[in-house]
Amino acid sequence: MQIISLKTATSATAICFSTVVFAQQNHSVSGTVKDKKNGELLIGVTVKVAEDPGISVISNDYGFYSLSLPKGNYHLIISNPGFKDFQQTVSVEDDTKQDLLLDAGESEDRMATIDEVVVSGIKKDRNLTSAQMGTETVSIKNIEKLPVLFGERDVMKTIQLLPGIKSNGEGNSGFSVRGGATDQNLILLDEATVYNASHLLGFFSTFNSDALKDASIIKGNSPAQYGGRLSSVLDVKMKDGNNKAYNVNGGIGIISSRLSVEGPIQKEKSSFIVSGRRTYADLFLKATDDFKDNKLYFYDLNLKANYQVNENNRLYLSGYFGRDVLGLGDTFASNWGNTTATLRWNSIISSKLFSNTSLIYSNYNYDFSVSSNKNTFGLSSKIEDWNLKQDFTWFAGNKHSVKFGLQSVYHIITPSSASGTSVSSYPRNPRYSWENAVYINDDFKAAEKLTINYGLRLSLFSVLGGDTYNLYEQGVLAGSEFLEKGKLGKTYVNAEPRITANYRLNEFSSIKGGYARNTQNLHLLSNSGSGNPTDQWIGTSYTVKPEIADQISFGYSRNFNNNNYELNAEVYYKSMQNQIDYKNGAQIAFDTAADVESELLFGKGRAYGLELIAKKKSGKLTGWISYTLSKTERKIDGINDDQWYNARIDKTHDLAVVATYQLNPKWSFSGLFVYSTGNAVTFPTGKYVLNEQSILQYSSRNADRMPAYHRMDLNATYEPQGNSRFRGSWSFGVYNIYGRENAYSIAFKDNPDNPGTFRAVQTSLFRWVPNITYNFKF
Repeated sequence: MQIISLKTATSATAICFSTVVFAQQNHSVSGTVKDKKNGELLIGVTVKVAEDPGISVISNDYGFYSLSLPKGNYHLIISNPGFKDFQQTVSVEDDTKQDLLLDAGESEDRMATIDEVVVSGIKKDRNLTSAQMGTETVSIKNIEKLPVLFGERDVMKTIQLLPGIKSNGEGNSGFSVRGGATDQNLILLDEATVYNASHLLGFFSTFNSDALKDASIIKGNSPAQYGGRLSSVLDVKMKDGNNKAYNVNGGIGIISSRLSVEGPIQKEKSSFIVSGRRTYADLFLKATDDFKDNKLYFYDLNLKANYQVNENNRLYLSGYFGRDVLGLGDTFASNWGNTTATLRWNSIISSKLFSNTSLIYSNYNYDFSVSSNKNTFGLSSKIEDWNLKQDFTWFAGNKHSVKFGLQSVYHIITPSSASGTSVSSYPRNPRYSWENAVYINDDFKAAEKLTINYGLRLSLFSVLGGDTYNLYEQGVLAGSEFLEKGKLGKTYVNAEPRITANYRLNEFSSIKGGYARNTQNLHLLSNSGSGNPTDQWIGTSYTVKPEIADQISFGYSRNFNNNNYELNAEVYYKSMQNQIDYKNGAQIAFDTAADVESELLFGKGRAYGLELIAKKKSGKLTGWISYTLSKTERKIDGINDDQWYNARIDKTHDLAVVATYQLNPKWSFSGLFVYSTGNAVTFPTGKYVLNEQSILQYSSRNADRMPAYHRMDLNATYEPQGNSRFRGSWSFGVYNIYGRENAYSIAFKDNPDNPGTFRAVQTSLFRWVPNITYNFKF
């Protein structure tokens, strides 16, 4: 009841204020922007007034827009990449509702792929006008043209080709952004947090592109509606489903296939989409006597439905279910997966005020077991969230677009719990916590050439009862605190201000600057560079403090040749507090009896760098070149003699070259080349023998490097002329065309040819990986 009352009071206040300020002069022109062909609501569409080009707005995440205009007749210019620009005449005598329909057209839909780059802005000069920094939007439609591992188009693999975003390893979907660890990225699917966004140990991501409508990545300077992570936000939205006609599309590849069905439930009023994907390597294993009992597959399922209650209210229900299953007969089994569900209520409260209320569920869990000679060992863990969000968008005139709201999340984290005959059973109690936040953010067009985006987020994290919390100082037990279930423990409060500004120097260039503070209360403990399903999530506690990052950044953008070429450069410096690392000699393998917090040390970090990207956005040849020069370090008492040392994710150089060439309407070719400095690692400097066992000796933390990584991929796409109902295409590609044996890991073993010494043994995953995929749609 308190939430409903707060929503009602806030809505009434905003309506009254907007009425007093603006009703005397202007009237509202508002509505939703949709795809004429399938009824999908369109995000980020530019609506401009022809009679006054200085007046323009961008449709929000749910396709809603609002303008304030005096009485009169106007021509609205509506534009969005991949659609035909058109003008809508509107007569303003009073507040006016005007829905807008964008049309791609059959021929334009085919040819739009020639004129778009895979990563594009909202419009061609959006990089010169938007105050938002470090943001890229991924075109789902064109991802399929890029060469990828096993022929699976992938949003997460695509963003790793952008500056400041670094891959965590060969075939891995994990990534780091501006010196942040993998867990410092907030990954959202229809507002639900995805805690492990990878399949098959990272060779695939959880995102089936057939089910997606939009994806954007924000590198640190996120608006105030986002919070809970230090480094980035990857915001992925699923399709709503075609509300005009039924469609089926899918693809058949070498090791996986996918199928999507969408259509109206009630024509032009409600719709659905169901999209599934599965690998079938296990089917080939069953054909052999030696491996017929082994398991190796994943599946995922995306579901979404929406219902338009009336012209101002719409309900959405979406869900994701995914699971990985690995097994070697009766000796080894591992499975992990995500479940998310989102129930949303969109409401147009007035011509200027838009509301979105969401109830969100997220669950990630894993189970691991080993059996040998009648001995068994099992490991399991889970993180579960219940999340309530209330967001408002207030179009307070043509110069202000204000977002404000609140969020409340109830976390249940079950730490890694061991069981079995080979070890003592150590069931762990779930740990409960309550995370809350309120925020306000304004996108303000301060002057003709100056745009400012500023906001404030206030976050609160409370430790809840149900377990005993130990207090450690430098890894040494200093006390404990028992909280009864339902009791409120320590609460951490943090204010998170943020501001970015864009000043347009002239028609072709602009400069930007920004500052943001972010805090994080959920932490992933990992002892590997690439990440494993059994990495453990923990929450802020009496010992573990909230991580805090302060980032400043400056940028310069310039467009050439009528905005068809684009150059963007940004520099940044990030200072981080309460960073977490394992102490030297930490016992973390199967020692779940000990409190993992006893193996942790805390300190500070810093990251700084230069990011460059040059794009060619039109013509038969499109693509981009991105380069990052960066440094990431940690300084933690008790590690490396209390001196600065390289973070494991530190890479000095990172380069990506991406190109797509449209030969004709049927054939297109693409290629990419990537190069990066190897990750920082700790190699042994010597060894000694104790009780006939060889023991390696180490010195400085992360003072060595893996070998440099580079590869080239090529792809060809053939799209024969289809009929009005059926369209098919073939994709042919080769991953790692020149067969580079990149290092996945390096192990050190006794050297049989020279007793008393050891040797380095490199493991490489892929040399040449061909792929053939057939895609269809009808």
